[in-house]
Amino acid sequence: MSAPGFWDDPAKSAEVLRRRRQLEKKQETLSRLVREGDDLAAWKELLAEGEADPELPAYLSRLETELDTLELELKLSGPDDAKNAIVAIHPGAGGTESQDWAEMLLRMYVRWAERRGYQLELLDRQEGDEAGIKSVTFAVRGANAYGFLKAESGVHRLVRISPFDAQSRRHTSFASVYVYPEVDDDVQITIEDKDLRIDTFRSSGAGGQHVNKTESAVRITHLPTNIAVACQAERSQIKNRSTAMKILRAKLYDLEMKKREAEAAEREGLKKDIAWGSQIRSYVLHPYRLVKDHRTGESMGDADRVLDGDIDTFIEACLRGKIAEGGSEELP
Repeated sequence: MSAPGFWDDPAKSAEVLRRRRQLEKKQETLSRLVREGDDLAAWKELLAEGEADPELPAYLSRLETELDTLELELKLSGPDDAKNAIVAIHPGAGGTESQDWAEMLLRMYVRWAERRGYQLELLDRQEGDEAGIKSVTFAVRGANAYGFLKAESGVHRLVRISPFDAQSRRHTSFASVYVYPEVDDDVQITIEDKDLRIDTFRSSGAGGQHVNKTESAVRITHLPTNIAVACQAERSQIKNRSTAMKILRAKLYDLEMKKREAEAAEREGLKKDIAWGSQIRSYVLHPYRLVKDHRTGESMGDADRVLDGDIDTFIEACLRGKIAEGGSEELP
């Protein structure tokens, strides 16, 4: 950092600082575990002298959990793993059923973020016709948010007795979850003004008279890729435009990273599974209750617990599986 010219290239210096923060956090965790090792040595001496302590089993259990978590975090070393995440949820075909399922998934991720102490910011939400949501985009901010949430990209399937069916028939609903790394302002993503179509419209849903009577909502379409993003979370059109541009930059960055991964795989003669948009997990609420991840085989019988945000078991199993396959933390 004190080297001449270090700050001349903002993008390069910002990347170095981000990497430094990552390493400092890991160093702090390792230092804490070294101290725990000293405690273990003390426990060993007591046991050798025949002295038992009822607190030892609980201590060992906690230490084992910390070691497992550390092992996973140390391996989350992909170029974007430490970044914040932008998550978009879209219901599949099926109208109200799928829209309600999309809102259930939103609630699940909100609860998950709360469990981990992450900050969640709603960027855009389109209400459903009768219930649920037509689409939602939100940011999750915290250490390794993208590194963990990237395991959630794909199609999520729900099987249940429909609360919207007068005949109480069983329905199957689908919703897609897309996760992108939030791009820092210093990351260079070139977007030409001529490549953008910007539309404004009136916001829908709650928000007061100002939101509903002014064209504060913004939709931006990137013409070369046909990627469209929208934001109506704020009353200010300027703020909504800024947020929409942030989402667009994240999607274009993600598109470029996936293009590079595909080119590298082709050069190396690798064939990757096409998992983007494929069914990754099923949530069955009838005739039995079970949540099963189709990539890892991991399952949990307490479906309510999962829908209440307890999804770390599935995330960690997926990430560990990808790491074990070939040392790569990047998911398709």
